[in-house]
Amino acid sequence: MPIGVRDSGWIMLFSENNQEAYDNLIMAHRIAEHKDVLLPLMVCQDGFITSHSIENIELIEDEKAKEFIGKYKPEHFLLNDKEPMSMGPLDVQPYLFEHKYQQANAMRAAKNVVLEVSKEFEKMTGRKYSFFEEYKTEDADFVVVCMNSTAGTTKFVVDNLREKGIKAGLLKIRMYRPFPAEEIAKSLSKAKVVAILDKADSVNGAGGALYTDVTSAMFANDVHVKAVNYVYGIGGRDVPASDIEKVYNDLMEIEKIGKVDNPYRYFGVRRDK
Repeated sequence: MPIGVRDSGWIMLFSENNQEAYDNLIMAHRIAEHKDVLLPLMVCQDGFITSHSIENIELIEDEKAKEFIGKYKPEHFLLNDKEPMSMGPLDVQPYLFEHKYQQANAMRAAKNVVLEVSKEFEKMTGRKYSFFEEYKTEDADFVVVCMNSTAGTTKFVVDNLREKGIKAGLLKIRMYRPFPAEEIAKSLSKAKVVAILDKADSVNGAGGALYTDVTSAMFANDVHVKAVNYVYGIGGRDVPASDIEKVYNDLMEIEKIGKVDNPYRYFGVRRDK
């Protein structure tokens, strides 16, 4: 489960569909192997929902892909007889703190690298990627924040609500680590009510991981927007458009009454009657 290792020091890119998963994998090598980063990177997608679906994707010619990725030339490596070294799983007290600090700095540096690589990828393919995708958020009063395949369903709901005159929008997180806190807070600053959807429960009684990160980002950047969390879809459970529409209805009700009664919610779970 990707969220279970969110604080392990891996860069994390999420994928709405198979095309995005493929594109992320091509870019992943360039990002992870950059001299200012040198961190592991995981490309995340919804198991069964996208991993087992049949979908047309646009492939890149082998030679173009190889040229884009380039050849990895590490400065230090194990099988170098000119620089013998040993490696193990233990990082002892005199060095661990400094190594974690270096890791944190590399994670911060990865933000610019992700943007640089994404721009080069766009030049090659015409497909544009950034930290996140803003779908009809320019004037949106009610915004859902989510990741992976749920974004596709949410776009469908947003379109339907827009036809009814409801100013709905979607913020789809693509880059979860490093977390683009300042940029997300700015994007959500004009909304009236926000729903953050988590496909994993932190089991802490106070919301899921994405909710915690988004609300922390807003607080730290002095953005005061009403926010509510929904845990949903655990175990690959289906997420119909009707469930997402209910979320937007809840946001409109929150705006109407002027407060959030319960910020920690669930949808799609069977309950005893």
